[in-house]
Amino acid sequence: MTTTATRSWARSGRSKDTATWRNWAGNVAARPVRSVAPASPDELAAVLRKAAEDGLTAKAVGSGHSFTSTAATGGVLIRPEGLTAIRSVDRAAGTVTAEAGVQLKHLNAALAAEGLSLTNMGDIMEQTVAGAISTGTHGTGRDSASIAAQVTALELVTADGSVLTCSAAERPEVFAAARVGLGALGVVSAVTFAVEPVFLLTAREEPMRFDRVMSEFDALATENEHFEFYWFPHTDNCNTKRNNRSQGPAAPLPAVRGWIDDELLSNGVFQAACALGRAAPGTIPGIARISSRALSARTYTDIPYKVFTSPRRVRFVEMEYALPREAAVDAIRELKATVERSDFRISFPVEVRVAPADDITLSTASGRDSAYIAVHMYRGSRYREYFTAVERIMTERQGRPHWGKMHTRDADYFRTVYPRFTEFTGLRDRLDPGRLFGNDYLRRVLGS
Repeated sequence: MTTTATRSWARSGRSKDTATWRNWAGNVAARPVRSVAPASPDELAAVLRKAAEDGLTAKAVGSGHSFTSTAATGGVLIRPEGLTAIRSVDRAAGTVTAEAGVQLKHLNAALAAEGLSLTNMGDIMEQTVAGAISTGTHGTGRDSASIAAQVTALELVTADGSVLTCSAAERPEVFAAARVGLGALGVVSAVTFAVEPVFLLTAREEPMRFDRVMSEFDALATENEHFEFYWFPHTDNCNTKRNNRSQGPAAPLPAVRGWIDDELLSNGVFQAACALGRAAPGTIPGIARISSRALSARTYTDIPYKVFTSPRRVRFVEMEYALPREAAVDAIRELKATVERSDFRISFPVEVRVAPADDITLSTASGRDSAYIAVHMYRGSRYREYFTAVERIMTERQGRPHWGKMHTRDADYFRTVYPRFTEFTGLRDRLDPGRLFGNDYLRRVLGS
């Protein structure tokens, strides 16, 4: 059975008075010549043709959760709120087609109402579907990969105003690249995802000592469908999370416990601790020791997106690298040693996740089983020295930076870590020879 959903709000393709656009973290700003919200692929095509006629570049933005300037433009800013329909839910095919501006939180809720689910998710769901796939957003999984790897078809509006559809069977070379397209090949107008009947996940969250996590990392990643952990700098403490499918029954976190853990402690108290640490960095190691020891084990069972995701209200900047899976433990140990012999003061935990190899041209997991190591700093804190040290560790091990998170790598580096890099740039030359979708970030990471 196929169902078609209504649009979540009225849409308009009219231009909007321009103002400075900023990303969620506040570290990227852009002031476009004009800002528009096209309400259909045809309106989007007209926007792109007009931009080209006026000699302007054009970039689509999502919800601004990237920490890089991948969506920044001084030309035409294409806002997401005009394309927010879930076009169809096809139970027989096991697919859902959502327009580019649908946020993952709305997609998840709509799927749950239909008794369906994505197979895997990242840990937040504020992003638009197009923004999430275009930058390679991922969660953690032994067998199930990134959000982009769950895409079965795309609708893409290219620089000449053409509306292309692509899949593994139709324009497969475009499909292979455009699922993580960085906004360089065109503007995604709709995404079709594979879905499955909704299922239950049991989450087991448990504090664990650093050395134990390191010694058991391979086993934990292999024996659990979804494994991740957080290491608290300045301590030997970690918090692990293992998510596995369950026959039930559902046993969600009690409302009060969930509010205390996920809102009061993880957002309210953590916000205050980060603010104190920024004002008085010397307090950070002590705060880290207290907060990491305050963690307790908990187990709960719920539908997938309620297990995979958590509210993230404390604003930060982030760097994340994907390493070959076999390099993870050595890199994490070196990172810990680097922090311990430095004067860094790190208030945010280091997050480690895994993903299987996929076949997407510029996916960070393209062609290799991967481990992701993410480092964060509270917004407004000094981060450059720490991120520089982390990046050295990662690049020595052929690391691939997340496309939406902070890094300093350029096209020369990416040619060495992506075997199919020139395949992507060649397709870009064909689809956008005039660089309508170009900006400073793309010139750095893809070349001119």
